[in-house]
Amino acid sequence: MNDPTAAPDNTPAAWRQSKWLALAEFALVALIFFADERHFIPVSKTPFLLMLGWISLRLRGLRWRDVGLTKNRSWKLTLALGIAAGLLMETFELFVSQPLLTRLTGKQPDLSDFQDLPGNFKLAALGFLFIWTLAAFGEEMVWRGYLMNRVADLGKRTRLAWFVSLIVVNMGFGYAHSYQGITGIIDEGLMGVLLGLMFLGTGCNLWVPIVAHGVQDTVDLLLIYFSMYPGLHR
Repeated sequence: MNDPTAAPDNTPAAWRQSKWLALAEFALVALIFFADERHFIPVSKTPFLLMLGWISLRLRGLRWRDVGLTKNRSWKLTLALGIAAGLLMETFELFVSQPLLTRLTGKQPDLSDFQDLPGNFKLAALGFLFIWTLAAFGEEMVWRGYLMNRVADLGKRTRLAWFVSLIVVNMGFGYAHSYQGITGIIDEGLMGVLLGLMFLGTGCNLWVPIVAHGVQDTVDLLLIYFSMYPGLHR
């Protein structure tokens, strides 16, 4: 597995390694968020962030495998770890983090965007497709793969830089779920930190958090479909 504190082997030209390029990318990330909040982006901002990440990697002479999309030595182990982690995250969220945050904020997560999902098989099937493409695969490549690596680059990939990256990037991940209200923002930010720890704990390999993310969201979808998710109001 890769050392999360080590810089990628590829050494592109100096301007491509500059902090100014990274800051310009972060400005574009902010612009994408602004456009999404103004409803200029249909469905999801994830494809736009993913495209930005791809362009950044190309400019710096890197590939997705350099930021975590590497081959697995054992798919069975990866799937087992990802499924177990996803189920543990879901259990923690349903019985610990959400109830605690709901008590602190006085509000349940806002699930109004999913009010048409209970009992709707076609919508649930479409949601399942989105979960494993835009959410599990796309968001992990963007947030844990591209952005966590990019923020760590600014601090020369030291352990402190990775810690700052873990917190700052996943605060952004939480804010990306602002449609769920303050409770949802904080809770999703916490889930992002857990996914980030998985990413770092597996040597910056994206596959375990991808599987865990997909499993957790799939359980959420099933609970909403069967009207069993806490705080869901039709």
